[in-house]
Amino acid sequence: GHAVVWSGGELQTGAARLCAHAAARSGAGLTTIVGPHDALRVHAYHVSSIMLKLIETQEDLRVLLEDKRITAMCIGPAAGVSDQTRKAVLRVLKNGPDCVLDADALRVFADDPEELFSAIKNRPKRAVVMTPHDGEFMSLFRHLNLDVHDKVERGCRAAKACGAIMVLKGSDTVIANPAGFAFVNTNAPPKLATAGSGDVLAGIITGLIAQGMDVFGAACAAVWLHGDAANRVD
Repeated sequence: GHAVVWSGGELQTGAARLCAHAAARSGAGLTTIVGPHDALRVHAYHVSSIMLKLIETQEDLRVLLEDKRITAMCIGPAAGVSDQTRKAVLRVLKNGPDCVLDADALRVFADDPEELFSAIKNRPKRAVVMTPHDGEFMSLFRHLNLDVHDKVERGCRAAKACGAIMVLKGSDTVIANPAGFAFVNTNAPPKLATAGSGDVLAGIITGLIAQGMDVFGAACAAVWLHGDAANRVD
């Protein structure tokens, strides 16, 4: 499979690299970082087996998404809370492969979550995974008046409301699908509560999806693998 990761600008490239390296290490056959010229010049100093592709306009993105060899895409890590990110997310949801939406790809819709949810539901055969932490989650789903004490119920109701698989992160990460089925993962150590950790998780999910794994299974497996890897590192 071929995993694609959307990059932020010149001074926000690290998150995309963490994500792309995780996708590659989790087994994606090919991994590409896409983004503007100034960002790709920074990436070029740091990556070798990961490919780079120039994307500076919506037309560039449209052409990229015509390549059906791309089997998974991640957008959001340090992408920027901007109109460009919002348009890119909507384009990927309209024409792209199964995708992971993380960080800024979620934050950018905080003022209009229904725009995001509608775009997801318009193509039900294309799977979407959202990976919010509690703050991002509440900014998108505050209108549901969810019981903050029942994390599994929050995850299931949110997944049903938006049509995406929900990875509600934390020491007890809840992975829920729109049908109301959920797993709770508890093997993550406190050391994962640090900058960049979520970018790596998003990359593992993307890498597993890229190689053809069932998307809900990929989300569950990635959360467990992420925690297990952290437990193995001093």
